[in-house]
Parts: sequence; structure tokens; C-alpha cells
Amino acid sequence: MADRSLTHLDPLGGARMVDVTPKEPTHRRALARCRVWMAPETTEKVASNAITKGDVLGTARIAGIQAAKRTPDLIPMCHPLLVGAVHVNFTIGDDYVEVESQVETVDRTGVEMEALTACAVAALTIYDMCKSADRSMVIGELALWEKTGGSRGPWRRTSLDEH
Repeated sequence: MADRSLTHLDPLGGARMVDVTPKEPTHRRALARCRVWMAPETTEKVASNAITKGDVLGTARIAGIQAAKRTPDLIPMCHPLLVGAVHVNFTIGDDYVEVESQVETVDRTGVEMEALTACAVAALTIYDMCKSADRSMVIGELALWEKTGGSRGPWRRTSLDEH
């Protein structure tokens, strides 16, 4: 059985950053999704660019990209990476906006945290820009959906019921 020790603790139990320097850089990709649930009238306004604060999805896309690049500033044990690409896209449903982020790199550790952070910050930006129209919004279902690269190989979620 694989060693399941806590990798972010030193021998005395203190927090530490995992040493990834012995690893070889490989191409890595992660895909995350979340949803911002809102009133149908709000999704209509987002879709027609009628929110008074401006271009909701354009602003959220930029926020998500910036967030992916700043992830190590927010997550204490997250390694700074050379983020090669960040894509943030949206799907508008009847009562939600789905946020999907994909992050890629060629590095020694994965980009799961960058993809999740991009999703979360893009969703928070949607919330911020729409809150004057709809205070009932809920952000949820933030999850990693796919990852490739690294020693464990590819992984894919098939449903949110997976834990």
C-alpha cells in the first residue's frame, strides 16, 4: 500500500511546503466547475448584458484568470507555478451561470488549486456584479472535474455524487 503520511507536516508536526524539486516537469492540466444559482430574471440580464455594473461574464473571466495566477498568494502551501494557459468559460442555464476553468502548465506539480481558485473567484465576481439585482444568489458545486499529468496519471469525475 502507498505511503499515506501527511505530506505537508514536518517530523515535528509543523506545517511545511512539500519539496517538488526532485520531480521532472510534465504537462499538467486541471478542469474545475461551479455554479452561481440565481433568479431566472437575473440570468436573463446576465445573458443580455443588462446588469448595471457592466459586462458580468467578461469581468468574471478576467477575475478568474488573475486568480489562477495569484493562487500561491492565497493558499499557503501552494507552489508558485508558471501558469501556461487559463481558460474561463460560462454556460447560462435558466436559473444559474456555470463557471468552468481550465488551467495548464508544464511544471513539477499540478494546477488543481489554480483551476478551483479561478472558478471560485469568477463566481464571486458574478455575485458581486449581480448582487444589486439579486441578493438571493448562491454559489455552489465547486469541484475538480478532470486532471492530467503527474505520477498518478489522469483522473476524471463522472458526477458530483463522487466523494
